[in-house]
Formats: sequence, C-alpha cells, structure tokens
Amino acid sequence: MKTTVFFCVCALGISSLSAQEEQAKDSLNTSLISLEEVSVAGLRANDKQPIPFSEVTKADLKSRNLSQDLPILLNFLPSVVTTSDAGAGIGYTGIRVRGSDATRVNVTINGIPYNDAESQGTFWVNLPDFASSVESIQLQRGVGTSTNGSSAFGASLNILTDAAAPAAYAEITNAVGSFGTLRNTLKFSTGLLNDRVEFSGRLAKIASDGYIDRASSDLKSYFLQGLYKDENTLIKALTFGGHEVTYQSWFGVDPYTLENDRTYNFAGEIYNENGDLTGYYDNQVDNYRQDHYQLHWNQTYTNNWSSSVGLNYTYGRGYYEEYNNDASLANLRLDDVVLGGATQSATDDITRKWLDNDFYVLTANAQYNVAETNLVLGGLYSTYDGDHFGKLIWARFASNAQPNHEFYRNKGEKTEVSFFGKLTQKINNKLSGYVDLQFRNINYTATGTVNDLGTIDIDDSFNFFNPKFGLTYAASENAQCYISYAKAQREPNRTDYENGNPRPEVLNDFEAGLRKKSARAQWSANLYYMRYKDQLVLTGGIDDVGAPIRENVGDSYRLGIELDAKIALNDQWLWQPNLTLSQNKNKDFNFERDGQLVNLGDTNISYSPNVVAGSNIVFVPSTQFQVGLLSKFVGEQYMGNIDADLSKLSSYFLNDLNIQYNLGPISWAKGISFYLLVNNLFNVQFESNGYFYTYNDTWSSSTQVTTIEGVGYYPQAGTNFLLGATIRL
Repeated sequence: MKTTVFFCVCALGISSLSAQEEQAKDSLNTSLISLEEVSVAGLRANDKQPIPFSEVTKADLKSRNLSQDLPILLNFLPSVVTTSDAGAGIGYTGIRVRGSDATRVNVTINGIPYNDAESQGTFWVNLPDFASSVESIQLQRGVGTSTNGSSAFGASLNILTDAAAPAAYAEITNAVGSFGTLRNTLKFSTGLLNDRVEFSGRLAKIASDGYIDRASSDLKSYFLQGLYKDENTLIKALTFGGHEVTYQSWFGVDPYTLENDRTYNFAGEIYNENGDLTGYYDNQVDNYRQDHYQLHWNQTYTNNWSSSVGLNYTYGRGYYEEYNNDASLANLRLDDVVLGGATQSATDDITRKWLDNDFYVLTANAQYNVAETNLVLGGLYSTYDGDHFGKLIWARFASNAQPNHEFYRNKGEKTEVSFFGKLTQKINNKLSGYVDLQFRNINYTATGTVNDLGTIDIDDSFNFFNPKFGLTYAASENAQCYISYAKAQREPNRTDYENGNPRPEVLNDFEAGLRKKSARAQWSANLYYMRYKDQLVLTGGIDDVGAPIRENVGDSYRLGIELDAKIALNDQWLWQPNLTLSQNKNKDFNFERDGQLVNLGDTNISYSPNVVAGSNIVFVPSTQFQVGLLSKFVGEQYMGNIDADLSKLSSYFLNDLNIQYNLGPISWAKGISFYLLVNNLFNVQFESNGYFYTYNDTWSSSTQVTTIEGVGYYPQAGTNFLLGATIRL
C-alpha cells in the first residue's frame, strides 16, 4: 500500500517536464480551490445551515506559526481552552471546546478521520509543524454536521491541506525562542506544469527543551503531494507524517512542588536502596512515528453534480520507555529471585510499552447543487488493527527473563461503516430547511493480557442513528437567524473499558443563533443547550501513561451563549472579540464519601469553565507591518465532579504580542517576512490543566473510612518568545 501511494505521488509529480510561463491567474486559483473543497464540502457548514462555526485560513495562521502545535494556534477561537504538558505549546498539547476534551472533538484531515480509533484522542505531537501545510480549518461547535469518524460531542475540526500553487516557489522558515526552541522548515512547489500537474512538499524539524524540567521535544515531519487537474478533475496523492521523541512530562506536580519548584518533573527519577534520589533516567521518552498516505479523486460532472472519493492508510508505531523503581516481578510475569537466602519479589527495571497499528479508510460522497437545493450523500468504511505489547529492556534482577522478554500483549480491532445524507432546501425567499441523517455501525474487540497481570476482553457492537434538523431565516442577504436540533451517540473508548463497564453516551443538542455581515463588521450570537445521557465525563484522574480517566454520570447538560465578532474599526485597526458564558452541570451526582454513598445534587462538570473569552486587536499601519495583541481569559474550573475546593483551577488572563514585518520583493527573493511572538506578555503564573483524585483511607482507623483528596497541576510558562523569518524564493 505504501509503495503504491508513493509511486502515484512521484508519477504525478514528473508526468510533465515542460513548464509553461509561470503566471498566477485568479480564475485558475479559484477553480483549483473549488475542486479542492469538493472532498470536504459534505462535512463543512455554511451560512445557509443552522450550525455555529469559525473559519481559519492559511493567512490567519501565518504570523503565529513559529513552532507551536496546532491546538495552541487555535487557542483564541470561541469556547476553546488549550494546554501543554511541557508548558510552552510544543510537544503534547490538548484542546477543549465547550468543556469537552479532545476525545470528543472530531478531527478530519481532507475528510479522513484523524482521531485515534481506540483512544479517540488526537495527538498533534505526531504531526509537528502541520499548520504549515494547512489551507483552511473549520471549527464547528456542538454536534455540527455529520462527519467521518466518531461523533462530535463538543466540536468538529475539519482541516483541508495545501491547495495547488499556480506558480513555483521555495520557502525557508527558521525560528528560535525561549527554552532552547529551534525550528527549521523547507517548503516548495513546482507550480502548475502545463496547467495540469503540481508537485509540492515540506520538511521540518523542531527542537525544544520545554518549560518543564527535561520536557524536551525532538520533532521531525514531512509533507509530500502530487496532483493532476483539468477543468473537471482533481486527483491528489499525498503522504505526510512525523517522528516525535519527547521526554515524558505527564505527571504534573503536587501543590507543595508547585509552590516551591513549579518546573520540577518527577518522570525518570532513580532511587537507591535507601530511598535516596540519585539521578534521572535520560531516556524516559515517548518515541513514536506516524505516517499517513492519502489518495483523493474529486470530480465535477455538470454544473450541478460532483463527487469525491478518498483512500487513506495510516501506519503508527512507537513506545513509552520508562525507568521503574522497585517494580513487581510478578507484573513482569517473572519468578521471584532468591539471593543469599532472601527472596526478591521486586526489581528496578526499564520497560518499553509498544503500540503498533494500522488504520485503513475509504470515504465517498456525491453532491447535487442547484439554486434552491443542496444534497450530499456520503459514506465511510474504516478498519483499525492495533497491537499493544510490553518489553523488558533491563532489570536489576532479571529472574527467568529471556532476551526481549515480553510481559504483556493484546490486540484491538475496530471497524466502522457509516452513511449520511444532508439536504439544505430553500423553502421560500427567506426560509431554508436543513435535514442531516447519519447511521453508524461500530464493531470493537480487544483481547489479551495487559500490564499489571490483568487481561482485557472486549467484544462490543453499536448501531447509532443520528438525525439533525434545522431552519435558517434570511432576514437580508447578509443576516440570518437559525434554530436546530441534533442527536449524537458515540461508543466508549479503550480506557473507559479498562476502568469499568462503560455505556455508550447520548447527546441532544439544541442551537439557536444570529449572524450578520456588513462592509466593516461581522458578528454572531449563538445559544446552545446540550443535554446528555450517560455522558462520559473526565473524573480528574489519569492512568499510568497520563491518559485521562472518564466515567458515565447519568444526566448532565451544558447551557451557554457564544458571542463572536470581527470589526474593522477603521482602515488600520481590526478587533476580533469573542465571549462564552455557560453552565455545565451533572444532575443529581452520587459520590461515595467516607464509606457512604451521598447525593451531591447538581455539581459542576469537570474542566468546564463558566467563562471563556478571547480577543485579537490588530494594527496594520502599512502592507509591510502589523502588530497584534491577543488576549485570553479562562474562568475558574473544577478538575473533578464533586465541587471540591481542592480541585479548583484558578482563572487566568493572558496576553500575547504578535508582530509581523514584510520586506520585498528584493533582487534575490520574492520576499522576506519577520515574525515575533511574545507569549504571556505579563508573566502570569498559571496552570491550565491538572488532575484530581480521591481514595478511601481504611487503615488509619479500624472503625472509620475517610475519603482523602489529592491534586496535581501542569504549570505553564511565564513570559517567553519565538522569533522567526521566512524567505520566499
């Protein structure tokens, strides 16, 4: 499969050797973009549909894209909260929308699901510098439109990669910054050869020491694309991927350490037999490679009919390497060791926990579009095969271990078949109706042994029907109001099964809004009510590899209002504010405290701040220079579901300064752009994420059970900077 796709890319790239005189024609570029968007048109929303969304373009990302992961670049969108394990936006980063974590944000790349099939998470560390190959992004809040992959329970993030460039170019970007950050990117395109064929690509490397101690990142990535186009056909073959080696930093810090040494990292600690800390293991890393191969065929048949077919293969493999102090020999499936008459049942060791997976996807859709009717019919088939296994690299007492001793192995397999139909129908001159019907069938099995002597045995199937309905009223050509209802259902993820007997969750999403555009301003207001049954909310706890633990909570809801605007104050000043006010509640939440089950009534849903606000003020005195002040406020939030004071994360208000200066063209270059990004301008000490746990103390007293609470934090960096330059040839 990999060889075939690579051959297609190469063949498309070299099929024409005689280039015409290079000209960038607006009409040609418009037709290219139109053909490009055929593959995602069935998944994206527009102003005629009753769905709240935000658009992000390549130009929007350019000035801040200096090495940080894509979630950090989207931080200032409405209802978005982001965080970084290493504290500076490079390495493992996360995104939440309306309080929903990344496992509930559906992500597609060119219409292909990116969420991991088992964990349902998105790991942007596997695609470093991916923003450099993005043409546009649409973030739909709520259930949104039907999409490929797992249902959206907080948002959908739809990404379209680079469109064809009409003219040839080469681009070199270098950046340096705080915490030893260094980025080097080379990007190029042949332009359209004979107005038919283009070959383009990107190579990138990012390195950073991280704000947290030893939380280093060594990231490499690539993007290669070949395409053929004519008036009605676009065929694209592309491959992209990355290799990340990051020092583990998912343990956070306790309150005492936060106060006295906020950058401390517990990962890799080595203790001697007396319990004294003697050093840190230098290879306590997450080492993972991920390669994606996609083939897309977009076709227009008439002015009304078009279609898209997409094929994808994703190959991921890698491991966590860990030094473990005083680990159980039994958990390694080894015998005890007798030395000098004493039995040793534990040993210091180094292990690697491996994941090796393959993911295949086929997508297809057909579109019919006339003045009053837009109809999209689509479907998906995907299959996932993932091997999980652990290997012993070294042990102080190896017992009966053989070379490459394997102490657990299990396999996860998941298939999905889904179909959807969407109709946007103009009812009269003012009113349009929207109907979106989706069916999903999922089969998931996982069997074998797991770490700590356990076993896993999952064999589950789901059939979900997800209907969506809405009305849009056009008060004028540039003003609409809308109302919609959407139902979404989704399956538990692997971690949910490992921590209990989870149930699938159900969401009924009600949205109503207004949006308006004028010559100098556009704004929107959206009211949402999301009612859940058996919502899998974050408990606040994490497992042994930092993955968040979730549990079903019965009835719960999210109620809020989102305000978003873009206002040209004059020819030089632009202001983009947004505000989300919300309530996020578990209904009649039960909790076992001090050995007794108690009803706490309505409690706050974890990691769901009631206030999230953003702002971007941009000053553009000339075409060469612009400066922006980006601001973000996140209200206080609980890290658990029992409203414990200890579990509160304090609110924070951040400001970033972003400067861009463009020079050129000059004699030897089409242009040079300089960028400066100063993050956390006023050096706010804050934590954007953490964990919360409880356990029962049964040994301090023979007659009383006491519930103990504990907490950890992920500190984020104070004032830091990134400075970069792009040379375009």
